[in-house]
Amino acid sequence: MDSEGRPSVADLRRYYADVGLSESELCADPFTQFGAWLDDAVRAEVVEPNAMVLATADVQGRPSARTVLLKGFDARGFVFYTNLGSRKGREATANPYAALTFPWFPLERQVAVRGSVEQVSADESEVYFRSRPRASQLGAWASRQSADLAERADLDARYARLQARWPEGTQVPVPGFWGGLRVVPTTVEFWQGRPSRLHDRLEYRREPDSATGWRVVRLSP
Repeated sequence: MDSEGRPSVADLRRYYADVGLSESELCADPFTQFGAWLDDAVRAEVVEPNAMVLATADVQGRPSARTVLLKGFDARGFVFYTNLGSRKGREATANPYAALTFPWFPLERQVAVRGSVEQVSADESEVYFRSRPRASQLGAWASRQSADLAERADLDARYARLQARWPEGTQVPVPGFWGGLRVVPTTVEFWQGRPSRLHDRLEYRREPDSATGWRVVRLSP
């Protein structure tokens, strides 16, 4: 126990099951492998299996991280949507590199992605925006994401004004300051917990000249 009567952080640990991950089990490309693991997380009823920690950095290299939701992935990369004027939006524009981590703790798994960032097309952003609940569409307009907010009442009032501006039955336009960002990976690591902290870590590295476009490397735990 620490001085406040809570368990010592240094003594908190989890003992992992002896379930390994071998090279022979992997799919030919990281996106197919990711899809298989994501399906496992959904079947295991992991809370918000598409939640991922997104790390960006400003032009001075000062990092920031937050949890966002994956909203699409394919052979081009991993997509999320945001206010482009938010901290993550500004940093991804000024310093277009990012890292993602999917922490699937109940499965004793993680997926870690590193790569460059590009903006998705306006058409693709609009398709996703139209799929969002109306309240979320209005919320995208109401929130000046990452900007200082004097009090909650200001945000609620702005939202109410937008409800009046676009009443039920009218289409909410896509904000010009809102859109999708795609992390185009150069590496994708699949991490499986093992006993004694001797975890399995298999990393796909982009290699355009190879047959699949990727090479798999085992990393020390």
